[in-house]
Amino acid sequence: MFIDIEMIRIFIGESARCGNRPAYEAIVEEARRRGMAGATVYRGAMGFGANSLIHTSKILRLSEDLPVVVEIIDVPERVRAFLPRVQAMLPEGTLAVSPGKAVFHLPLRVRDVMVSDVVSTAPDTPLVEVVDLFLGRAIKAVPVVEERKPVGVITGGDLMQRARLGLRLDIQRRIPQDLRDETLSAIKGEGLTARDVMTGPAVMVNIRASVPEAARIMADKGVKRLVVVDDGGELAGVISRVDVLGAYARATTLATALPGLPKALHSTAGEAMFRDVPSCLPSTPLRQVLDLILSTPLRRVVVTDESGVIEGIILDGDPLARFAREHNPGLFRSLARRLSGASAGDEEWQGTAGDVMHDEVLVVQESTPLGEVLGIVLHNKVRRLVVSDGKGHLLGMVDRDTILRMLGRP
Repeated sequence: MFIDIEMIRIFIGESARCGNRPAYEAIVEEARRRGMAGATVYRGAMGFGANSLIHTSKILRLSEDLPVVVEIIDVPERVRAFLPRVQAMLPEGTLAVSPGKAVFHLPLRVRDVMVSDVVSTAPDTPLVEVVDLFLGRAIKAVPVVEERKPVGVITGGDLMQRARLGLRLDIQRRIPQDLRDETLSAIKGEGLTARDVMTGPAVMVNIRASVPEAARIMADKGVKRLVVVDDGGELAGVISRVDVLGAYARATTLATALPGLPKALHSTAGEAMFRDVPSCLPSTPLRQVLDLILSTPLRRVVVTDESGVIEGIILDGDPLARFAREHNPGLFRSLARRLSGASAGDEEWQGTAGDVMHDEVLVVQESTPLGEVLGIVLHNKVRRLVVSDGKGHLLGMVDRDTILRMLGRP
């Protein structure tokens, strides 16, 4: 399948220098270090540039300065990001960029699926500024960089564990501003910095590594994202679990051009699911539902009838949404404290599971192919799917972590 690319052509003399090296050599090495798709150097037999001097292999005294063309190709966004660096390195000559089409008959690479436009921070940045960055930019991870090299990474999990953020970031973004300001004020009062809460050293992967290699690292280390570095160890981007799974989902339609896909893609939802899923009846009191939510890292409860047929699902933010709609700030605050693990007093949260559950549940059959499961997860931007038998009974759940671990196996 042809994709859009751009080609950089650089016309220089063979004697042009970048520092103490030939310019063409330095440019190609920089392209390789930054993970560009490909570069080629051609030596011309004859030519001239802006100075109008003829360069030809026929004239002995000029044979040491033959014309050279450097061609570099990649997808448009990566070419545009690389252009300023090329221009800074180019001592003379001409640079041209042209569009094109190409087929890359190569294994999936990290550089092809990572996010390169990454927000980073310095180790001594006040933590309150980092949290504000998370909330304002709706990001999930921030690399901590010193002299352009990653020394750690901060995730939402780090903020909950080491900064006592309490509620997950996606819930923090939905709570009233005054309650969020209380959290930020408490964090500011502790005087912490990015270095105090980051996970370091960061788990990293080279920009030219394969996607299966990145999946294995994530599975082995139990992380959801990797910091991507170039050959010089400088920050190049971030690749997340969703990026990896998305690459595999797309690759299932291109199997002939992308050899070496994991065998697990031919598995089923039933083979990937886990059965330890909390459930309750629609009549279960809300207080018991909250206890179930807090008892599991899934932070959700499946609602079934007495025979186990799926009727709905409750996520940890759903009770909060209910009290927000009812404009009951006292109960909302109490519930937020309870969900963050703090003591919430003796308030009585009226209602049942049926009052707060979602009637529409994303369900797959245990026989659903894993590739199809991946597509549903990514299309709907969800972490987990409920698995049922042919009659709608709850069997378990399949989530992105489990799928990634399966795909990361050799």
